[in-house]
Amino acid sequence: MAEDRHAWVEPGAFEVAPGVHRIPLPLPTDGLRAVNIYAIESGDGLVLVDSGWALEVAERQLEEALGTLGYDFSDIQRFLVTHVHRDHYTLGVALRRIYGSKIALGIGEQPSLERIMARRLDGQVGEMVRWGATSLMEEWREQFVERDERETPARYEEPDEWFDGTTKIDLGDRTLVALPTPGHTQGHVVFVDEQAGVLFAGDHVLPHITPSIGFQPAPAKLPLGDYLDSLRLVRSYPDLRLLPAHGPVTPSVHARVDELLAHHEERLAETLAAVRDGAGTAFDAARRLGWTRRHRRFDDLDLFNKTLAAGETAAHLDVLVARGDLQSSTVDGVVAYAVTPPGC
Repeated sequence: MAEDRHAWVEPGAFEVAPGVHRIPLPLPTDGLRAVNIYAIESGDGLVLVDSGWALEVAERQLEEALGTLGYDFSDIQRFLVTHVHRDHYTLGVALRRIYGSKIALGIGEQPSLERIMARRLDGQVGEMVRWGATSLMEEWREQFVERDERETPARYEEPDEWFDGTTKIDLGDRTLVALPTPGHTQGHVVFVDEQAGVLFAGDHVLPHITPSIGFQPAPAKLPLGDYLDSLRLVRSYPDLRLLPAHGPVTPSVHARVDELLAHHEERLAETLAAVRDGAGTAFDAARRLGWTRRHRRFDDLDLFNKTLAAGETAAHLDVLVARGDLQSSTVDGVVAYAVTPPGC
């Protein structure tokens, strides 16, 4: 069963709808294993949904996969990018520098992209103060911020086009709809192809995992609230096949969206219980919760996943405040949470 679960990462080009091919590209860590990009045949060329991480091994694997379809890099006319994370955006930037293909991105990504390009990558550090996670802050700064300020900006450039709101994309024999779905990032978009019966979902809807919420260079005010609204928006469309960025193609967007909505309601209840049990900050609450499908202890996670876990917890706490279940106050930059008294 484990082997079948990860069969989707095998290299190649796999037709998932007429004229649409899934191409998995490798990632340098074991966590996500690979990212799916999707090559859409359009006229005498290609449009790609997402591009992969700017790594030599990914570039080589993409070139080989396109070759099996009878195309090469010069045939890529546009990259339609779901969000600004490097495993989706940066290989497109690298290839554009050589071949001149165009890149389109959701306008909600503009604040984070500006910070990345200006080497202002400490936005997450400020969030850690808010969460009461100062014990993670210096370690994060040393391990990630200083490295990324040296290496990351060179991989990024502005797109050629910003998707501003719901946007129709004419590809000749098909029309896609770019649909803003903030949550995982502020500018995340998905691409709806009702005629082909598919949703290019990026990281918004994933078949086996829940995407991280809102841990960005330019943080959103209520990222989980945005994400839940975006799930409901996608749910309002006809049911489509799910073409995710990570994981296998699955038959029903609706079924997975229903699971994700139920998961977050359960998580909200668990987070509320943690505050009732005495947790005062997001960091305190995160340490009382189980993580991953195996319900691992917070202290057993690595630094990167501890940070994501604290951010996820803060996102749930802020929704509970918005719903009136909790109250919050800020002292010296740290947000403290308490159960709302009856009658308030």
